[in-house]
Amino acid sequence: MRICSLLPSATEILFALGLGDSVVGVTHECDFPLEAALRPALIRPRVDPKSLPAELDRQVTELVRRGENIYAVDAELLRSLSPDLIVTQDLCHVCAASPDDLATALTRLAKKPQVLTLTPHCLRDVWEGFRRVGEATHRRREAQALATTLEQRVALIEAKAARASSRPRVVCLEWLDPYYVGGHWVPEMVAKAGGEDVLGKAGEPSFRVTPEEIAGMRAEVILVMNCGYGLARTVAEFSMNALPGGGRELPAVRERRVSAVDANSYFSRPGPRLADGVALLAHLFHPDLFSLNLPDGACQALAV
Repeated sequence: MRICSLLPSATEILFALGLGDSVVGVTHECDFPLEAALRPALIRPRVDPKSLPAELDRQVTELVRRGENIYAVDAELLRSLSPDLIVTQDLCHVCAASPDDLATALTRLAKKPQVLTLTPHCLRDVWEGFRRVGEATHRRREAQALATTLEQRVALIEAKAARASSRPRVVCLEWLDPYYVGGHWVPEMVAKAGGEDVLGKAGEPSFRVTPEEIAGMRAEVILVMNCGYGLARTVAEFSMNALPGGGRELPAVRERRVSAVDANSYFSRPGPRLADGVALLAHLFHPDLFSLNLPDGACQALAV
């Protein structure tokens, strides 16, 4: 089977199921595992991903306003790869290519491939997506085992976190200029790790908030998890975008509980490493109960 993945999380799932040799095309952002980056990139963005957050937000907003796609599919490369299966998504057209982006490219294919669309809104949807990929690729047993293992790992963290004496109030900043808070599975991850997301709405998209709303939540933990960014870039962006009012009166600042996290690895992408993200949150919320067993670069305390 020849498979093209049009979103990084699907690429991670496919490799986790032992299908790396079948993946013949990926996106420009597919960088895990490292081997995935060696595959030809089918997608290119119509925005400059190196722009500062405010400029990147302006470019995306303008394209959406004009009804234009944010990503371009290399139709000729797709034709030459002749895939049997294409895995895409219809959740966030800012984060990855959608079925609409494929429409013109698919008309050029002599052999129409199967198109599997993933649209997760919560952790259960993410795990179910593994099973759907397994069904489409004849890896049902492996997919079931992977989903079950991750479900059980998160359940164990949730049970242990429930023994904590308190649940910190948490704000998860998914973008800094303008401010957005994380949605979909992120508030659920916070809850399972023993915290209370005081702005995000579980199962719903991220949304824009004001500095006054952030300050008014009196968060005890603030997490900076810029969507699509790794840790180093998130830390750099934070240094140029201070918290509301400088943050001096926020409990999280006074208690030195403001951290940047590697969103690309553990939060933005609905793939296997979301379970690691829950473990990371549990450590940040309850360090007395949870040690950190992730690679260096997962998180960094921020000086405010």
